Amino acid sequence: MARNLNPKCKQCRREGQKLFIKGERCYSPKCAMVKKNFPPGAHGAKGYPRLSGYGIQLREKQKAKKIYRILEAQFKNYFKKAFKNKENTEEILLQLLEMRLDNVIYRSGLAKSRNLARQLVSHGHFLVNSKKVNIPSYQLKIGDVISLKDKSKNLKIFSKLKEQIKKIEPLGWISINLEKLEIKITDKPKLSDAKKEFDPKLIIEFYSK
Repeated sequence: MARNLNPKCKQCRREGQKLFIKGERCYSPKCAMVKKNFPPGAHGAKGYPRLSGYGIQLREKQKAKKIYRILEAQFKNYFKKAFKNKENTEEILLQLLEMRLDNVIYRSGLAKSRNLARQLVSHGHFLVNSKKVNIPSYQLKIGDVISLKDKSKNLKIFSKLKEQIKKIEPLGWISINLEKLEIKITDKPKLSDAKKEFDPKLIIEFYSK
């Protein structure tokens, strides 16, 4: 399974904002964006350079790839699917990214980072509609129910799951049952209520050239 193996903190510094790749560390004073808020490299202390229109679009695309932990070929396929759709291309692109299984696991608080969510899904800890799914990029649909395998509930990594879930900001398109530790997809994410971590419009403009 292909992954971006570049140092995680340098990825955030390159984009000039927290990408929350390292989970809890990103919220602490140890975060690289707190200690070294400038680009990596010998000349990074000079600050972030002014970018052209193309440069802004490119950096936005790179940022989204790093946020969702996917590589260029897969990301471009998401754009092609969104572009072929007759609905709003920006919204469809956002939905394809947000409704990945690993992202929903992370957004719901079942994992502290997308990297961890991807690993937990690959190891077969989660069920979708009572069936094991170990594909992080699995596309969820409205009505799908994600649950933790009974055998996995006793593992140390899931021991404080309820407290962990309570800390996250609830999303309008995901319903969480704390008692059963189940997630239900109740709607599709929309541009209006999505977290503004990146601008899909700039990415569409980049690929449309």
